[in-house]
Amino acid sequence: MLCYHPPMALHLEIEEGVPVPAKDDLAGQRDLIRNAKAAANAARLLSEHGLEIDPTKEDAAAAAGLTTAYASDPETTSAQATPAKIGAMPPAAVMMVAEMLDEFGHEIVQDAIKVRHYVMNKLVLETDNPDPRIRIRALEMLGKITDVGLFTQRSEVTVTHQTSDELRSKLKDKLTRLRDVTPLDIPDADLVDHERD
Repeated sequence: MLCYHPPMALHLEIEEGVPVPAKDDLAGQRDLIRNAKAAANAARLLSEHGLEIDPTKEDAAAAAGLTTAYASDPETTSAQATPAKIGAMPPAAVMMVAEMLDEFGHEIVQDAIKVRHYVMNKLVLETDNPDPRIRIRALEMLGKITDVGLFTQRSEVTVTHQTSDELRSKLKDKLTRLRDVTPLDIPDADLVDHERD
């Protein structure tokens, strides 16, 4: 249920220099996380100025459905959840979507950290393995971890800068050498016809 109490004045502060996504920038227009956060911030601001936001079961179901769809296919869901469609959602649902997507992003990062720690701990345990091949391989893998960087392979590339005139000169010299190749004198061989009996 939405109720608006207009007695408070709402003062807007306009930020200049904020880029507006171009018509061709579909990725910028279709970013569900950014659009949901913006709509949730607007709803939060309006709630501070008298808009009552009472979440319903339908709001929770809509938010869960949109978040689940985003988790399975972010690109398509972002394309379908246009700013106009998000703006038409109830404020409570929009705020829930923003919170769920924010939590979803944190969980992915936390899961990646947990997996990294798990792998590192398992490798440390394998360094005590009685099989020397497994022990050496575990130590090698630990050494390749970015934080350690012990066995990181580095390639050094040396770039020699040359002017266009120097490059033309070298190319002319090479082409001249290729053009001036004189054929070797090879005497004509007598053709012998070997007939088989």
